[in-house]
Amino acid sequence: MPTIRNYLIGFMLSLTALSNASAAEQTAVFAGGCFWGVDAVFKHVRGVSEVVSGYSGGSAATAHYEQVSNGDTGHAESVRVRFNPAQVSYQQLLQVFFSVAHDPTQLNRQGPDTGTQYRSAIFYTSAEQQKMAQDYIRQLTAARYFSAPIVTQVVPLQQFYPAEEHHQNYLALHPFQPYIVFNDKPKLEQLRKQFPALYQ
Repeated sequence: MPTIRNYLIGFMLSLTALSNASAAEQTAVFAGGCFWGVDAVFKHVRGVSEVVSGYSGGSAATAHYEQVSNGDTGHAESVRVRFNPAQVSYQQLLQVFFSVAHDPTQLNRQGPDTGTQYRSAIFYTSAEQQKMAQDYIRQLTAARYFSAPIVTQVVPLQQFYPAEEHHQNYLALHPFQPYIVFNDKPKLEQLRKQFPALYQ
């Protein structure tokens, strides 16, 4: 006969397992122009454990900067974000992506960079992410949050290919490079101002 103590121990173990499952890290992939700035923004979001710059949307054979830069590989410069949903939700990552990381109304470009490799895209990894992204875009559109239409693609992630090592953690390693100073450092300041509870 199981005792009350054994029952309670089993119940507590079940709660622990549920808690650990809910806190298991998840993956999100975003594309919003040059990956240097998007990478830097998400690296400063509390609850994010890793951000990797890379390429999504094309094949392994063309997942190289020189080829992607031609704009005909199908790839978009993107970032893979590993996060703990117990600390930061996917919804909050979407808010950062649309409010700070890039301008979702620019078609196949972002600031000074032009071409399909700089398009705005969300590469979802689950049906739940797809629904949340599409619902959020509808909310922003209904609220007329932006003065121009949102052009962000919401597409399934087929594969993510990490970029070359010299593209990783670029802002932190080149803080005074003119492109970084003009285009990307202001994004970090906006993250700090708009999302102080998430900024780290």
